[in-house]
Amino acid sequence: MIRSRIDKGGVIINVGSIEAVLPFAKGLVHYDASKAGVMTLTRALAREYGRRGFRINAVVPGGITTPGTEKLKREAILKLKIDIIKTGMNFMQRLPLGRMGDPDEVARIVLVLASDLASYVHGALIPVDGGFLSA
Repeated sequence: MIRSRIDKGGVIINVGSIEAVLPFAKGLVHYDASKAGVMTLTRALAREYGRRGFRINAVVPGGITTPGTEKLKREAILKLKIDIIKTGMNFMQRLPLGRMGDPDEVARIVLVLASDLASYVHGALIPVDGGFLSA
């Protein structure tokens, strides 16, 4: 019997966001909804394709220093956007580790999920958020 490509299995790692679990910043309704969809898609795919040899999970980053977050911070300070500054301060106060994460810290979890070290991890949503969702 010739097996189809879908029966060969593999690893799928999606990227969600803590914003989908706990909307924190204003003006991100579209982003929050799309990331909630990614997380639901991850679990639905896991249910459907686990027996076909796929391992499907999602990382859920939050508070990661990126060029985009750095630009937002600079603009908020330079243009005195008080609402954005206040949101950033509230975010940092809630963050148990007290610092933003590095993109490499998310990449390391993705690497583990892609490896055989995570051979029994399936359908999981794994926060990489410095403890934000636990606070």
